Amino acid sequence: MSMTILDEPLSLSQSVSLRPEPFGALAYNFGNRRLTFLKRPELVSVVQGLDGSRSLAEVLADCGIPEHQWPVFAESLERLIDAEMIERPALAGARD
Repeated sequence: MSMTILDEPLSLSQSVSLRPEPFGALAYNFGNRRLTFLKRPELVSVVQGLDGSRSLAEVLADCGIPEHQWPVFAESLERLIDAEMIERPALAGARD
């Protein structure tokens, strides 16, 4: 069985700051100066729960996200990885 993003431990990049907003949050990466809107409070909770030690599936379950919605959240997190807002800890150390 191949590993998916749901099996991976993820973390918020150390160069990213979250600013709470009524719609969710603004995520700003001080490294690449990219600004991203997190438009769902549930997504903000998931992003804040990413600590690099638990799988994304564990974080989604802990945040009370229904399992049928996990693919949508996984897709959103993939986009945040591409935007360098979220990182895969195993890869973060390899880049340094």
